[in-house]
Amino acid sequence: MDESFLSDIASATDQFASDSRNVLVETKSLSLRFGKQTILNEISIAIPRGQTLAIIGESGCGKTMLLKTLVGLMSPTSGSILFDSRDINALTERSMTALRRRFGFVFQNAALFDSMTIEQNIAFPLRQHGVPKGKSASQMILQRLNEVGLPSNVLSKRPSQLSGGMRKRVGLARALILEPDLLLYDEPTTGLDPIMSDVINELIVRTRRRYEVTSVVVTHDMHSARKIADRVIMLYPYARLKKGESQILFDGPPSELDHTQDRRVRQFVMGEAGERLMEMLATQGRDESGRGDLDSINPHDSRLRTID
Repeated sequence: MDESFLSDIASATDQFASDSRNVLVETKSLSLRFGKQTILNEISIAIPRGQTLAIIGESGCGKTMLLKTLVGLMSPTSGSILFDSRDINALTERSMTALRRRFGFVFQNAALFDSMTIEQNIAFPLRQHGVPKGKSASQMILQRLNEVGLPSNVLSKRPSQLSGGMRKRVGLARALILEPDLLLYDEPTTGLDPIMSDVINELIVRTRRRYEVTSVVVTHDMHSARKIADRVIMLYPYARLKKGESQILFDGPPSELDHTQDRRVRQFVMGEAGERLMEMLATQGRDESGRGDLDSINPHDSRLRTID
């Protein structure tokens, strides 16, 4: 047999093994259902180490549910989730608790404990998992606080004494305290003004560079997605898909979003109601008249004129 042919096969095999080792998080045919309602259907994605993945899509498409299943906060109905090649659903509670040291989660509204000081909030993961050997808890807290651009005089304050942007940064400091391998953000810029939103975006980018952390960001903010992400996935509500159609409408670099041929992706990216408003009015028409087709909508309905 040709030696060069064998060499090519060996090289391809090595490359495959290298790619496999490079994947930190992977879902295989992941589905999530509540009763008869399907939220996620057959989702298969692989996230390489060091990548920042933005998950976009309209409300109700399952973005946050996907985020929670990735770190075991929610169990899938079927399929598997691999973290560093380990199926997290097959782990014991003790093993899962140990694995959570490698996760950091930045919740949508920061989810700080109102009864605790900022110092106690940031230190909370250390209370749960312990202070790493050879390190000082107070020094770790001050370092994370400095990294998110907050002064040390906030440590004695309560969350209610801080602005929304400051609370978001405290949430990031807390998520970083154990230097996780995987950092997850749920709508990190929601409720913030444009300048503070960009501050959070910059912190996400800097955090990725400083720690070489793998990040998954759920967001509606297209400016944010374009700025922070290496890769964007767009989910679509399962109930509105055609039979056999993938729930992932787009998977690629942010630069390709403007060139997609899928009108649903274009409408979301551009923030245009388009046919979605027609669908909503059709649903209303079905509720009122028992008809579920677009013919039940009056094309001269004044509510449609706002999208010109």
